[in-house]
Amino acid sequence: MPGRTLPTLTKAEVESHNTANDCYVTIGTNVYDVSDFVESHPGGPDLVLEYAGKDITDILKNTDSHKHSDSAYEILEESQVGFLVTKKLAANGKVQKNITDSQINDEVTPTVHPRTGMSCEEDLNKETDYTTDYKQHKFLDLSKPLLMQVWFGGFSKKFYLDQVHRPRHYKGGSSAPLFGNFLEPLSLTPWWLIPIIWLPPVAYGTYLASEGFDTPFGLAGAWLFGLFLWTLIEYILHRFLFHLDEYLPDNRVGITLHFLLHGVHHYLPMDKYRLVMPPTLFLVLATPFWKLAHSLFYWDWFLATAIFCGGIFGYICYDLTHYFLHHQNLPLWYKDLKKYHLAHHFLDYELGFGVTSRFWDQIFGTELPTLVKTN
Repeated sequence: MPGRTLPTLTKAEVESHNTANDCYVTIGTNVYDVSDFVESHPGGPDLVLEYAGKDITDILKNTDSHKHSDSAYEILEESQVGFLVTKKLAANGKVQKNITDSQINDEVTPTVHPRTGMSCEEDLNKETDYTTDYKQHKFLDLSKPLLMQVWFGGFSKKFYLDQVHRPRHYKGGSSAPLFGNFLEPLSLTPWWLIPIIWLPPVAYGTYLASEGFDTPFGLAGAWLFGLFLWTLIEYILHRFLFHLDEYLPDNRVGITLHFLLHGVHHYLPMDKYRLVMPPTLFLVLATPFWKLAHSLFYWDWFLATAIFCGGIFGYICYDLTHYFLHHQNLPLWYKDLKKYHLAHHFLDYELGFGVTSRFWDQIFGTELPTLVKTN
């Protein structure tokens, strides 16, 4: 078997490869692509197709059917394309061993995480072969606009969530087409646009708020309180909105909205122009918080505005941090944070929701144990 990182497939995925030109079989938790062997099978193609998308362990052992030579097993070993996920898995380096043939897998990819198909952060930058990926997973074709593929794909929620959290990498880190029309520029946001657009309103809002404080210390206290509140909001939004996976409606409306909001980022995590929030989307999300701040602190418009401005500054720091964690060489403390966040992508997307710090992950028990070696 070739020494390479192999993905993991769900049972439904394997079962979908059931034709003469696209035929997968399994032996235990190992998945094999035997498409090229169908016509040349000594027992005839019909016998192979009878087990297309199914497990062939029993038929291989059945000598009454016909005995399989050593070369047949060698062909199978060379045709392995992945591993079968059979249960919900925890995030640790022993998982892959637990669900695969240890005699084979320990020698090849002992730390591949079965829910993402990756073993380290470097895997996030490995270019995806569009044709092979689409043929194997039957999800999205990276050479075509993605959004309409999600809308018309007819994917179940289970299949969609499994696939969208298996990172792909578009050629050279460029942006894959999302809309494929005049709307495309609205989905692409360079990181430097965030401070240019939002720092002036924050400065102006802070100036207006200062007129309601007797001392700069009161203003600074309210502003810093808003900054602290943002760290909690960041955690809540990431965990309960961006990753509302369990509660996602099992229909194309819910799936498409999820893909637009956050799914595309997990699908293509190293896309430089989809790492920070588009200004239009931020306005939609920020408006309720402006109203909330002025409802909670209704007795003092200046206090509410100062807190809101501190929170928006926290958002700016969040977006810039997020971009730098993916694409910049950082100081020592940030390098640790970088490993932590990238592990959220390649290791376990159901833990590690903090981006600017681990603080709230530690408080709420969702800290990601980065046990798998990441460099």
